[in-house]
Amino acid sequence: MPDLYDELTVGAWTLPNRIVLAPLTRSRADENGVHGDLAVEYYSQRAGAGLIITEGTQPSAVGQGYSNTPGLHSPEQVEGWRRIADAVHAKGGRIVAQLMHAGRVSHPDNKHGLGAVAPSALAAPGEMFTVQGGMQPHPVPRALELAEIPGVVEEYVQAARNAIEAGLDGVEVHAANGYLIHQFLAPGSNQRTDEYGGSPENRARFAIEVTRAVAEAIGADRVGIRMSPAHNIQGCTEDDPADVEATYAALTQAIAPLSLAYVSVLSADPRSETVLRIRKDFGGPFIINTGFGDVTTRESAQALLDDDLGDAVAVGRAYIANPDLPQRWATGAELNEPDPDTFYTPGAKGYTDYPTLAG
Repeated sequence: MPDLYDELTVGAWTLPNRIVLAPLTRSRADENGVHGDLAVEYYSQRAGAGLIITEGTQPSAVGQGYSNTPGLHSPEQVEGWRRIADAVHAKGGRIVAQLMHAGRVSHPDNKHGLGAVAPSALAAPGEMFTVQGGMQPHPVPRALELAEIPGVVEEYVQAARNAIEAGLDGVEVHAANGYLIHQFLAPGSNQRTDEYGGSPENRARFAIEVTRAVAEAIGADRVGIRMSPAHNIQGCTEDDPADVEATYAALTQAIAPLSLAYVSVLSADPRSETVLRIRKDFGGPFIINTGFGDVTTRESAQALLDDDLGDAVAVGRAYIANPDLPQRWATGAELNEPDPDTFYTPGAKGYTDYPTLAG
């Protein structure tokens, strides 16, 4: 079995190790979704990762969910990402932007009054933090008209082109965690009766169209996709095991011929039949992410490779607190503990001020 510190060819890139920085929302962009000096420092600090997958980045203004998250749809946003890409590359790193349209998991107060869209006019459960009004219920979204869907696909395509223009190495299509593409996949959030709803094949159609279009636009070897089958989060319920199996088989088998750079799967049960089948059907580089439980030690990460559950391991919270995590794991050094109270707060505290071994 491979070691965490073995090289791995993933699409257009050769990763020097198999420790991947998982996408982590940190809410440090400005009110216009533009990243500044802090994000340049944050990502460049973590350039030792085999691959950096950025926080969820909206492909359009409507696609924003949370406050102070970055976009890839304006010249100013592209320039912010260019500075980040240059800083990561200067330290020998590789970085891809996760394209995340939040769909119904949003609030107008976080995006200059814009409303939400989704496959169906069903509000997400729970509440959304807003800078103006604190915690507020998710509003009922507007169901996308059939004629609008190609335009939303094009938003992903243009954002992917913008990522390449910014000098980023590629993109990850976010089809997980209860956001727009997952809202189409999950029967709990998709009540459409047209060709984008009903059967597993129809519910997978939007994910397939987005992924194929993005791959055609920037090259499949620069595109990954993230899935979270049966994660049952934010109202995207997938309760029927047979339906889950059929839905993700339809998705994976349709995108496998594209020869994407990788598939990343978030699952608390990486040994589930669905996860194992996704890996088999895809047939290419596979990044495993155990979810919010997370891997926190070199041993737990290596065990996933030893059990042949993935080719690389995505790490979240441990990477927040340890910008030099690969070095710490390699040397057996003590780890910094992450501070959850600063995960989404503004400023450097809990973002760029965790010490490295070099001080």
